[in-house]
Amino acid sequence: MDSVAIVLTVSPHPTTNHLERNIYGDDGAWLTSDEHFNLSNKNIIVAIGYEVYAYAKELDTSSGDNIVSGCASFCGSITNNVSSSSASSSYCTGNNGCCQSEFSKTPRQFSMFIQTMNTEKTSWASSNCTYFFVAEKGISESNFTQLLGKCKEEDYYEGRMAADWVIGNVSCDKAMRRPKYYACRKNSRCVDDTTRPAGGYQCDCSSGYQGNPYLPHGCQDINECASPKGKHCLNNTRCVNTPGSFLCEPNNVKHMLAIQLSLGIVAAITFVVLVAVCLWLRKWLRKREEKKAKQKFFKRNGGLLLRQRIPFHGESGSGSLSKLFLKEELEKATNNFNEIQILGKGGLGTVYKGMLSDGSIVAVKKSNAVDEDQIEQFINEILTLPNKSETHCQDSFTPSNNIMMDNRLRIAAEIAGALSYMHSCASTHILHRDIKSNILLDDNFRAVVSDFGISRFLSVDKTHLTTLVGGTFGYIDPEYFRSGQLTEKCDVYAFGVILAELLTSQRAVTSNIPEDPGLVIRFTMSLKQNCIFEIVDPEIVKEVEDEHVILAVAKLAKRCLNFNARKSPCMKENYSVRLLSSIRFRRRVAPQESNSSS
Repeated sequence: MDSVAIVLTVSPHPTTNHLERNIYGDDGAWLTSDEHFNLSNKNIIVAIGYEVYAYAKELDTSSGDNIVSGCASFCGSITNNVSSSSASSSYCTGNNGCCQSEFSKTPRQFSMFIQTMNTEKTSWASSNCTYFFVAEKGISESNFTQLLGKCKEEDYYEGRMAADWVIGNVSCDKAMRRPKYYACRKNSRCVDDTTRPAGGYQCDCSSGYQGNPYLPHGCQDINECASPKGKHCLNNTRCVNTPGSFLCEPNNVKHMLAIQLSLGIVAAITFVVLVAVCLWLRKWLRKREEKKAKQKFFKRNGGLLLRQRIPFHGESGSGSLSKLFLKEELEKATNNFNEIQILGKGGLGTVYKGMLSDGSIVAVKKSNAVDEDQIEQFINEILTLPNKSETHCQDSFTPSNNIMMDNRLRIAAEIAGALSYMHSCASTHILHRDIKSNILLDDNFRAVVSDFGISRFLSVDKTHLTTLVGGTFGYIDPEYFRSGQLTEKCDVYAFGVILAELLTSQRAVTSNIPEDPGLVIRFTMSLKQNCIFEIVDPEIVKEVEDEHVILAVAKLAKRCLNFNARKSPCMKENYSVRLLSSIRFRRRVAPQESNSSS
């Protein structure tokens, strides 16, 4: 139980020589507890004087008068040697003019008495004053032993007496139900007082805490490891303080370092494994998503239909040379579609020069956008390419004076043959619509028609299509430009422009000469004025001995460039092919005939 200190003032009282005389009278000194306070068991009764007996009696009518504490003080052999022993912790032993005694019980009400003894001796007469009082245990005896032998009215002693107390008149259980009035704070416990009829409770710090349990932060954790009394750990262990208690852990430094190192290694390995698993899983998920995306785009862009119509490497034993390339293969072949590799640009895409892993030179067209409505037509266009074998193209056709006339004629014948096939032999007729210098050439100057980005299909029962005008300026048929009616004669007109380019080694449109009317106008005017050789490439004029070959090709070009499309030749009649073939034949045999005649 907690207790409070009560300050008491004790004054001297003269003694007499009457045996067993109560110096306070018949009632003696008394103390009565109230509702909330009572005498604590932390007190003792103290008497100072010679040959006296002091005692306390409980004033409880139910149990009668009972002595609850008492002690006798004698003179002994050190009557006048008080100062030499005043500092001793066991001074009040009873034989030196001072005695003390604990209470056998803590009465709620009691009286105190003192009496003289040993009247045969007169030692008590030398000290005609005595003191008796209740004091708290542990009080320094030197504080009151100096009173021995003194008897002056102004002499007095201020001491402390401990009194127990309680809060309210309810039990802990009832008090806890009223948090607003409950006095015990954090880290404390409630203790019922069973000694009082009215009840009440006190607060005490929980085990492992100390302080004032009635203050919000009164009970604080006891650091058992810091207190000498708290070091309960055995050797080779160390004390670790915890809230309200402590732990004993191994104190082997090497062992602890080994454990910590092991835990660190395990944690590091676990982290690395988790990171590796996460990276692998992310990579695997990305590859799976890419694979799904490729399959989705392949299906959406007509890949399944393409596979049905064309057997590819590894998918058929027919020996077909057709092959589907992966995106990564094409990126590698074109150096990630580097601008340096560009052969030409169209309205719907760009053509790049590339080299496959086996050293083959190819042309790769990368579209600018995908028109899902044109997928089937795109596949049909692939099917209608004139040369179904792999053609290794080295460059796109450009007018140049370093190509021999034989090669120029063969290029023209192969273009004419391709257009003838597209206009008449394909299952669905194809109008290229954008014939120009986008003809691809291999190492032997063999021609491959390409760039079908804006081509259109024409059913057999139709003669034309009405579309928005499309194509490249300088190659567009004027009649198509005016009417918007697309016919096969549009390709014928563009073929005539190419023939003019082959003869003159000039471009259809010269952008750096604004006033230039264009190659077609200059070419047709030269024919009309009979000065065609002024516009023909001088190298060709030197090479060709028979001028009729040049004139024949020029006239064919003029017929193709006729502004009245109905008067221009049709490719489906193979007129251009037969004419060019005959011109080539005459070109080959002419030198032999001249040699034989000579």
